[in-house]
Amino acid sequence: QIRCAMFRNKNQLLRIRPGNGMQVIIHGSVSIYEGRGDYQLIADYIEEAGLGALQKQFEILKAKLAGEGLFDARNKQKLPANPQHIGVISSASGAAIHDILSVLRERFPLLQVTLIPASVQGNTAAAEICHAIALAERWNSEHINAMDALIIGRGGGSLEDLWPFNEEPLARAMFACKIPIISAVGHEVDV
Repeated sequence: QIRCAMFRNKNQLLRIRPGNGMQVIIHGSVSIYEGRGDYQLIADYIEEAGLGALQKQFEILKAKLAGEGLFDARNKQKLPANPQHIGVISSASGAAIHDILSVLRERFPLLQVTLIPASVQGNTAAAEICHAIALAERWNSEHINAMDALIIGRGGGSLEDLWPFNEEPLARAMFACKIPIISAVGHEVDV
């Protein structure tokens, strides 16, 4: 048994509140409490063991949205057979945009591609991607050369890096979008 302490400045950043009997993974540093001569762990991060808090949040949201029909095949939009103009929502400086543009140039050399830059990682990413979807829809309502489809993409990463793509507002914005959307996130099958 080892005593643990987590100070308020770290505690306020936690996404979970540990409870009795909960299995957790703790990251921190070992120190000696000189008053008792005891070793102690000074925690700076805690997550649930097993699936973890983010994975659990994802599963709950996925079940909720599936129950509302957001993932039903009948709601999926058909992709155009011969697109003339595609919008790409991604980071302007990431490796993913270069990969996407390279593949599009190779397969559809005459295709018009419009980059709508947005953060694809971090606290503001989901809101920026939602805004980019809104910009694409506004473009389609105001211009003759409408976008036939959107690609929302980024490279792989950890669950935390990819988390903005698991946020409810983004799922709802994608569902409501009148432009067909292709998800190109990470290196696995996406929901």
